[in-house]
Amino acid sequence: MGHAEHEALSPKTVSFAVLTVSDSRTVETDESGKLIKESLIRTAHTLYSYTLLRNDKVELRELMTGLLSSPDLDAVIITGGTGLSGKDITIETVAPIFDKTMDGFGELFRSLSYQEIGPAAVLSRAIGGVAKRKVILCLPGSVAAVKLAIEKIIVPELPHMVREASR
Repeated sequence: MGHAEHEALSPKTVSFAVLTVSDSRTVETDESGKLIKESLIRTAHTLYSYTLLRNDKVELRELMTGLLSSPDLDAVIITGGTGLSGKDITIETVAPIFDKTMDGFGELFRSLSYQEIGPAAVLSRAIGGVAKRKVILCLPGSVAAVKLAIEKIIVPELPHMVREASR
C-alpha cells in the first residue's frame, strides 16, 4: 500500500491536546501554544485540551498520565521545556513514557530547522513518539520553531501518524 492509500485511510479529524511548558509564559503570552491550537483547528482537527504548566516533572508526568488514559484523545503536542538548560525537563519527563520512538520526527525537524537557522539547529531536542497508541510530539518553545513544525510536518502528516499509532 502506497502513501496515498495510507493517507486515504487516515482520520480526517484528530483530537489533540496542547501543552505549553514554561516558567515565563502566561495564557495571554503563549504565542506558540496559540499557533498550534489555531493551525490544527483551522485544518479541521479538534482541540481536546490546552494546558500551560511550569517546568515541573511531577506536574508534567501526572498530566501526561491523565491525557494518555483518555479514549477520546489522539495526539499530544508539547511546546517548550526542550532546551539544554537545567530547568528544561520536557524531554527527560516524556521520553520514558514512549512505547515507540518516532526518530524521523526529530531528524526531519532539525534538518528543516538547519535550512532556516543554520548550525544552531543542533541545539534542538525535538522528539516524537507513541504512548498508549497516542502520538506525542515535543517541540521547542519558540514561535518560529513551532511554525516550522506545524507547517512542514504536523499539519501534513498528523492524521497519518495517528492512524499508524492507533493500529
